[in-house]
Amino acid sequence: MAQTSILGSLFANALLVLGVAIVAGARRAGDGCMHFGKRLPNDTAILLLLASFTIVVLGLSDRVGDRASHHTVAISVIGAVVLLLVYGAWLWGYLRGERGGEVALEASPQHLALVPAIALLACAGIGAALVSDWFVSELDPAVTSLGISKAFTGLVIVAIAGNAVENFVGISLAAKGQADLAISVIKNSVAQIAVFLYPALVLLSLLFDTRLTFVVNPVLTGALALTAIAVWSITGDGRAVAFEGFALVGLYVILAALAWYE
Repeated sequence: MAQTSILGSLFANALLVLGVAIVAGARRAGDGCMHFGKRLPNDTAILLLLASFTIVVLGLSDRVGDRASHHTVAISVIGAVVLLLVYGAWLWGYLRGERGGEVALEASPQHLALVPAIALLACAGIGAALVSDWFVSELDPAVTSLGISKAFTGLVIVAIAGNAVENFVGISLAAKGQADLAISVIKNSVAQIAVFLYPALVLLSLLFDTRLTFVVNPVLTGALALTAIAVWSITGDGRAVAFEGFALVGLYVILAALAWYE
């Protein structure tokens, strides 16, 4: 369930949320085309492709049963360290403003000062943790009573519910015409899941009896690789029209339908 939920969050952000945001942003734009900086989408696409490479290679090794398939935990640990190092190198340059263009918030009298903002963020984090704990404890009985597959639960229900606030922010920013900021929120979330959260959980799982690896269901492996290519091809040129957003949403609907019948 943990692995499926991680991948579900990635698919939901990269396909569903990004797709809806592109549709909203294109409708808001005067020329019917959403424009944004090229650098961040290309950077996050490279990070997603790197994570996809790790998962695809390990998945193929596991399926063919070669000698490396007997060392998936060790290879996953090495892959996790590499992904975290690459993410750290990218993040360092990103924070130093080396990404080619700044994404700035508009000045607003409603902006909070630093200390109240940190306090509010801390309270929101604690509240989210409590709600997440309740959500997880109630999830299994609800899923069992409704007869929903665990694949659909992880890929769709948990993924969408777990990122509801962030998803709403990204889409609402696009609808307001703040294309660069919307793309930053959504694409950074994709990058964080693929090359920070997933690798970090792989390393953290070493402390427990059950180990998390990068070996993924072959169907999801293929879906992840195609998602990385689709996201790069649509956002890499710094512009997107509504039908491209609908295409991303369509990919997610097809994946969700597949998960429903698992």
